[in-house]
Amino acid sequence: MARGSAAPGPGEPGVRTERAAGPGRKASRMSRFLQGGRLFEDRTPGGPVPRLLMRWVRRPLLPAVRLWRRNLQLRVVAGTLLMSIGVVLLLGFVVIGQVRNGLLDAKGKAAQTQAAGGFAAAQEKANAPLAPGGQGSEGADGMAGSTSWRTELVDQLASGGKNAFNVVALSVDSVTEGAGSRAARGSGSVEASSVPDRLRQNVSKGQGAFQTYSLIQYSYGNESQPGLVVGKRLYDIDQQPYELYYLFPLTQEEKSLTLVKTTLATAGLFVVVLLGAIAWFVVRQVVTPVRMAAGIAERLSAGKLQERMKVTGEDDIARLGEAFNKMAQNLQLKIQQLEELSRMQRRFVSDVSHELRTPLTTVRMAADVIHEARADFDPVTARSAELLGDQLDRFESLLADLLEISRFDAGAAALEAEPIDLRTVVHRVIGGAEPLAERKGTRILVVGDDQPVIAEADARRVERVLRNLVVNAVEHGEGRDVVVRMGVAGGAVAVAVRDYGVGLKPGEATRVFNRFWRADPARARTTGGTGLGLSIAVEDARLHGGWLQAWGEPGGGSQFRLTLPRTADEPLRGSPIPLEPEDSRRNRENRERDEAGPGDQRLTSVPPQSGAGARSPLPVPGRGPVARSGAPASVHPAALPGNGARVVARQAPERSGGGRGGVQKSDQEDTTRGY
Repeated sequence: MARGSAAPGPGEPGVRTERAAGPGRKASRMSRFLQGGRLFEDRTPGGPVPRLLMRWVRRPLLPAVRLWRRNLQLRVVAGTLLMSIGVVLLLGFVVIGQVRNGLLDAKGKAAQTQAAGGFAAAQEKANAPLAPGGQGSEGADGMAGSTSWRTELVDQLASGGKNAFNVVALSVDSVTEGAGSRAARGSGSVEASSVPDRLRQNVSKGQGAFQTYSLIQYSYGNESQPGLVVGKRLYDIDQQPYELYYLFPLTQEEKSLTLVKTTLATAGLFVVVLLGAIAWFVVRQVVTPVRMAAGIAERLSAGKLQERMKVTGEDDIARLGEAFNKMAQNLQLKIQQLEELSRMQRRFVSDVSHELRTPLTTVRMAADVIHEARADFDPVTARSAELLGDQLDRFESLLADLLEISRFDAGAAALEAEPIDLRTVVHRVIGGAEPLAERKGTRILVVGDDQPVIAEADARRVERVLRNLVVNAVEHGEGRDVVVRMGVAGGAVAVAVRDYGVGLKPGEATRVFNRFWRADPARARTTGGTGLGLSIAVEDARLHGGWLQAWGEPGGGSQFRLTLPRTADEPLRGSPIPLEPEDSRRNRENRERDEAGPGDQRLTSVPPQSGAGARSPLPVPGRGPVARSGAPASVHPAALPGNGARVVARQAPERSGGGRGGVQKSDQEDTTRGY
């Protein structure tokens, strides 16, 4: 709405218009940005780069997030799949662990049994008596004979388990660093390095058999494989200690475990898909009727009262559909009854209003005769004749308003739009309000009339709207100045009327356009209003495809803004004048807080006039209470939708307000037809 400003008095700072202050504000923002990014200190931390990065990341995700939030079936199926995957993975880990432990335990027991038999056979062979000439032929030191004996022992023991295990014989002195060692003997091209050092240490120090899991390595480039190694310390025929190891490959166990894993993965995938399909089918049975009910509810809200749900079966969903259909039927019946009652009431008001015109004309003729002859009456009768004439004037005004309201209710109001200059209409309205302004001691200031304000509109209806706004502002302004501001930008024109009177209390801006509503019923009307002026005004604004909006704060006055499209039937997207004026309490506090910072340039405006008798020392011009501000027209091109009717809570004690009221919505809601 218009940012009200009065003409500056002596010693007061001049009014800076927004057009002149715009470059200064841009320069201030740029300077703050260059001095350390203060322009973004109240928004996302880190400046514009993180915000742009987050916007770039979020943009492709918004459709998916919107689909996730709007689709219940998708959320249920996705949740079922995630929980199913978790359960299958948990069960898979448990089953695989149990199978692996079972296979290893079985392999360990079999290996211990096989190795125990081999160890016993080796020891028995070492304790057997020598055959004549069996060892002496190998050499005097016995080295070659012992080595040959171990080779025969390894081959003999390994021959009983081809591809099932291998045997390795090692000398004990190979464990001690720096000692000479006999050559290791092994079967099946197994390397001696397959035996871990820790196992050899345990075997060399302890009694009995020891086992561990290790990687069995083969010579000639064969691939190594995991296995179980079982070893024990024994004595050869010369009673020299040596180590005998059985190496059992775990190839078969690995194949069995891989088969179990593959089976579990296949079964788990099948179970997850099956559970997802079951969840989709079950949820669809519930979601489909809900979606149908939502669609029918939307069509019912759009006025298609004959819509009903299709009901099949006797389950809970069917009972829900029956209840929904019954509710829709009752609503349709009640709405039809209310519409019929409303039509009857509108017809009654219209008929009564038309029927009253004939007797009112007769009474008016008789009252005029009596009023002209009042000089011949005694003082009491003469005063009664004057009161009769005044009340008949008010009766005629009320009857005319009732007829106009009945036309709007019946949809019979017609718009006679033609290109007009709103400046002419505004000055004509102000000229008609001069007598009331002089009685109230109020000056009416005009801002923004230095350029044409052309729009296609019905001059009679626009004049009626502005007359209501200006007269109300003068009546409720408590003798303070009233500012009428005009603006044009883009495809819209606007006229705002600002007063500094009692204002509007919180919640009153939502009722200010109701019929016969008054903020203070005890407050007397000095202009003889009917209580239908603002109701008719908002209907006139709607007929133009425009907005009529209100703003106010207790003790800080109010502002009413009329916004019209420059071309008939053109939708409005914004208003040239902000709804909340520049000199509102909140804007003043923000301006003072910003001015406390270094290097900040802000607009200055006329301070609020405190006290009932506060007036500017400038004299009222001789041609009437209409004055022109010396400042150029102020048009705010950035006054976009979204700043609808609002009432600022008052900090100081409140004063009682006059009769204003109305229904208000935001600018965004009024982009087609609204106020």
